[in-house]
Amino acid sequence: MEEVRVGKEVHDKNMTVTKDFSRVENGYKMEAEVCITFSDFEKMQNVCNLLIEKLGGSINISPPHFYHAPEAVHTLRCEVCLAAVENTRQKAQEVCQLFGQALGKPLLIREEETKEWEGQTDCHLSDSSDSLTMQQRIERATIYASSRVFAIFEIKGKEKRKNKLI
Repeated sequence: MEEVRVGKEVHDKNMTVTKDFSRVENGYKMEAEVCITFSDFEKMQNVCNLLIEKLGGSINISPPHFYHAPEAVHTLRCEVCLAAVENTRQKAQEVCQLFGQALGKPLLIREEETKEWEGQTDCHLSDSSDSLTMQQRIERATIYASSRVFAIFEIKGKEKRKNKLI
């Protein structure tokens, strides 16, 4: 039996191994189930490819189960809110330029609405995850978020430069 090491790709805290021994004729048979939690899809693919390369037909790799850690969802919410504030500032800047004004500091910024949803809700996709392609499974598991903000900025008149004749 060959031992396969996945090296730096997987930390012990992200992996659980369950072993089952049984007697078969004059010997023993061991089956092992290895569950690994990945935060990087590409790393997961690399590890699966390595296992298939090393263990061939003696391995069965189940399709991945996707989930989002609460910390990741919180980080996404923060990033989306910051992007909404930046978009609001840029639009306010464009309006000020249109009227020959200068945008000042923000006086009030308030997040009014945050929405999150998972995957695309295409009616033509079946509910059975077994019939979905890997790309469809990824699309269904992807989290999307939006944020609507309200902002009030200070508006400054542009200072006119005085030309001095010497």
